[in-house]
Amino acid sequence: MILVADSGSSKTDWLLNVPGQEPVEYFSDGLNPYFLTEKEIEKKIKSQLHPLVAQSQKVTEVYFFGAGCSSPDRHEMVSNALSAVFPKAFVSVDSDLLGSAYATCGKEKGLCCVLGTGSNISFFNGEDIAEGKHGLGYVLGDEGSGTWLGKMLITDYLYGQMPADIHAQFKKQYHLDKADVIKNVYQQPAANAYLASFARFLNEVRHTDYGQAVLHKSFHDFIDSNIKTYPEYHEYKCHFVGSIAYCFSDELKALCSRHRIHVGKIIRKPIHDLMKFIVARG
Repeated sequence: MILVADSGSSKTDWLLNVPGQEPVEYFSDGLNPYFLTEKEIEKKIKSQLHPLVAQSQKVTEVYFFGAGCSSPDRHEMVSNALSAVFPKAFVSVDSDLLGSAYATCGKEKGLCCVLGTGSNISFFNGEDIAEGKHGLGYVLGDEGSGTWLGKMLITDYLYGQMPADIHAQFKKQYHLDKADVIKNVYQQPAANAYLASFARFLNEVRHTDYGQAVLHKSFHDFIDSNIKTYPEYHEYKCHFVGSIAYCFSDELKALCSRHRIHVGKIIRKPIHDLMKFIVARG
């Protein structure tokens, strides 16, 4: 049986290809090796995926595509953890960007953008992704992501820069004060996921002038700092993966059109398209 995983900073989607049946989907926390040790990754898999782990001896191939898996040392951490859980399987670990490129570009050249909890971009040459300058994480980068949007909302709220009615709505919903925010951002783990959790508020104020301004500013930041750094960006399809791109696709497509960006696929998560690619590739 073939197992494919797509892991972001917040969650991991798993898809098990069972012969003669529909693929079975599982879910766990994000398994980013920049935030977790090898043993912690192994422990999370075993504790959160009991039905899958129960079939571990039957899994023959594991293809894991994850955030934080681009460097050799982090790659090895995840590979070792997976091998401990699936001892009879061939294990392949690559970056989430490559997985997203397989799911969107297939075998064609193009740009692949991730807009989820974090953000990133890569150029796919039809076989592999070219090494890029981006993917700096939520402290230095993540433009246009859920973390970026959450940061914009929280700072506007704390600075008193939200319109009065939206400020009152945000306050009623989250009951935040400065001390809470400082503690969660600077003293607790997974600050990026904490910040990104506020992005869903934009769904509620999406059609207000304020909501539109925040979305346009965020996507404009991503286009300027990511897409436009590729001089020939207008010559290729630009695909998007992730909850932010999917949920706010209308605003994203409108802004891309203004910048002569040829939008290709926009998918919420790549796991199903990724499994099709892996199986078809053989």
